[in-house]
Amino acid sequence: MCKKKIFDKLREDIINYDDASIAVDVEKALTEGTAPLDVLNVLSDTMKDVGDKFSRLELFLTNLVMAGDTMKIALSVLLPKISKKDIPVKGKVLIGTVKDDIHDIGKNIVIALLTASGFEVVDLGKDVRTSRFIEEAEKNAADIVALSALMSTTMPTMKDIVDCFTAKGLRSKYKIIVGGGPVTKQYAEEIGADGYAENAVEAVKLVENLTQKATIS
Repeated sequence: MCKKKIFDKLREDIINYDDASIAVDVEKALTEGTAPLDVLNVLSDTMKDVGDKFSRLELFLTNLVMAGDTMKIALSVLLPKISKKDIPVKGKVLIGTVKDDIHDIGKNIVIALLTASGFEVVDLGKDVRTSRFIEEAEKNAADIVALSALMSTTMPTMKDIVDCFTAKGLRSKYKIIVGGGPVTKQYAEEIGADGYAENAVEAVKLVENLTQKATIS
């Protein structure tokens, strides 16, 4: 199969949310000699297109979720084939859903879009205790710590996390951003976060802006 057909098939898998085919097609592309980074670029560009369509209201949130799930499957096959030193990384983002909150759909979409945009992402999962955000930020030398909450009852934990970073003298070392259904820009400002994103597309833009500012400064 020629390279163009291979790439077209990978794009179709993402656009059609074809979870059953994407892993097989990624493996086929690699087996037929396509460079892993070329495959990654095609997948990333396609996922960015999906994100752009969502931001233009041409796709629904459900479409973004399904594309993100398909992208995650593709990356699970592809990333182990690529040496980390071969991937240009814009920055490292530590992300997790706060303690007592077990929702992670939105977080997973953010991860897919951030990875597609060239960021290394450390996913702590859901129901993450406050101290672990600090431990893992230090362990992984993260640039940005992203907090997700999908329930209003767990939002106060975001403030606890920001306060804990401050208490340990680490607040200036990391940019902390927040997001999730009940979270607002006003709340982010009240708790002293560095930014707020309304959705996954905006989260990527926020992370890019923060990392660019850090590089310039």
